[in-house]
Amino acid sequence: MNTDMAAEDKTLVEILEEHNPIDLAKYINYVSAPQAGAIATFSGTTRDTFKGKEVVELRYEAYVPMAIRCIKSICSSARSSWNLHSIAVAHRLGPVPVGETSVFIAISSVHRADGLEACKFLIDELKASVPIWKKEVYANGEVWKENSEFWREDWILGMMGASVGKGRAVVGLRLK
Repeated sequence: MNTDMAAEDKTLVEILEEHNPIDLAKYINYVSAPQAGAIATFSGTTRDTFKGKEVVELRYEAYVPMAIRCIKSICSSARSSWNLHSIAVAHRLGPVPVGETSVFIAISSVHRADGLEACKFLIDELKASVPIWKKEVYANGEVWKENSEFWREDWILGMMGASVGKGRAVVGLRLK
């Protein structure tokens, strides 16, 4: 298990080695605090079908040091946008059978709106930018999957060094 925790901002990021299930209660307990009136969570689980195909399991690979840095950066961005107390993010590597959790996010905040919005932001940004790759294994084959979030225009333009504002990118491309 690779762990990184910054005590000053109460953030826990873990990338779990193969065959280590995510202990949801561990992360909920980590973010629990008397001053937090809300704990928002997201649990991404392996479903049994995709577009009519029977899914057996998902398999994840990652460039772990960069994945941890990216997730910490996303957590830092969330903290600058919302009033958050604690953040915990865990992602499994290796095979994740149907019904099991592959990614879990827990966020505590004084008010629910901050926690809920930050939780959505974290999972969307994680899927769009963190170097964790997913293979879907079906009863009759397998395929590496790309996350649709990766292809968001604002994210692509940001990677190209362009900034987006009022429907236009600085590089002159018009956004739909």
